[in-house]
Amino acid sequence: MDKIGKILEKVLHQEFPDKEEGLILFRQASLSELIHCAWELRKKIKNDDKKVSWIIDRNVNITNVCCSQCKFCNFYRKPGDENAYITTIEQYKEKISELKKLGGNQLLLQGGLHPRLGLSFYADLFSELKKIEPGLKLHALGPPEIHHLSRLEKIPVSKILERLADAGLDSLPGAGAEILSDRVRKIISPVKCTTQQWLDVMREAHKINLVTSATMMFGHVETDEEILDHLLALRQVQSEKPASSKGFISFTPWPYQEKGTDLQKQGMLAKNTDAAYYVRLIALSRIMLQNVENIQASWLTVGKDTAQVCLHAGANDFGSIMIEENVVSSAGASYKFDAEGIQKAIIEAGFEPVLRDQGYNFLSR
Repeated sequence: MDKIGKILEKVLHQEFPDKEEGLILFRQASLSELIHCAWELRKKIKNDDKKVSWIIDRNVNITNVCCSQCKFCNFYRKPGDENAYITTIEQYKEKISELKKLGGNQLLLQGGLHPRLGLSFYADLFSELKKIEPGLKLHALGPPEIHHLSRLEKIPVSKILERLADAGLDSLPGAGAEILSDRVRKIISPVKCTTQQWLDVMREAHKINLVTSATMMFGHVETDEEILDHLLALRQVQSEKPASSKGFISFTPWPYQEKGTDLQKQGMLAKNTDAAYYVRLIALSRIMLQNVENIQASWLTVGKDTAQVCLHAGANDFGSIMIEENVVSSAGASYKFDAEGIQKAIIEAGFEPVLRDQGYNFLSR
């Protein structure tokens, strides 16, 4: 048996490959070998080969003001800009009403690093939204925002998370991960939290049983080695979580969208991350992250056809219908789905669509 075959055999016994083995698979294994291995792992980890989950939620931007000035983001505005805004309670009420009519009960709230909005603002906001709609689930902020609030308030991350959870925060998105490499972060998002700070926020979230997710934005200045470092860092944090915590409930990789970004203007063009590359990365994610139960295909950034193939390559989740999305779409993502369309796409791929919540509990519809 050759080296690749030995590594794949190890993986199929649900042993964790190390960095060197992961690199060999990523660079040298055939796509069919990776797909087969990831599919077999998916069946073992999920104990099911038919169901594909999806969710109805709505992305709402708390504000478009952000002092991070990431070079891949077209959405942010500087404080004082003419079209800077903070979403009002009346606007939230309208958005929640529209969400309920479409069968959803979760808001994904993204905030950015606003220099003047402190902990009380977010705690009061979450409490008010829960009063408006008690059954509403809040999947909100992310490690960069939590670390930013900790710096503003000069109190530990653990206290920030506890206060927000008491106010109504249900789960913490894996936003702002980009690539968990400080070399990369200094180039594309120099003001954001470091790799260690991002990971430490998640460690603290897991200690208080907050459900979290993880992401990766690839296809810009990262190396293959840094992709593996990213996956291994997530795997390590997941292995440290308390037994009572779900920790990272899911992982979603998505390709950098370059249209009009500062990275593009500076000549840092998106890498060739075509459909085959994305499917390869999805399969690698399932292989490296065996302790993260759910792998999501990002149809928003790669389209229906590629996302459907990913369901045969280790992914078991199709994500949200994205009732509202402003950040990625501002850099070129243009794919759309409604509830009927996302279910049809899952069925076309040979699977059974199952509505879920952020904790990956299945719901009736």
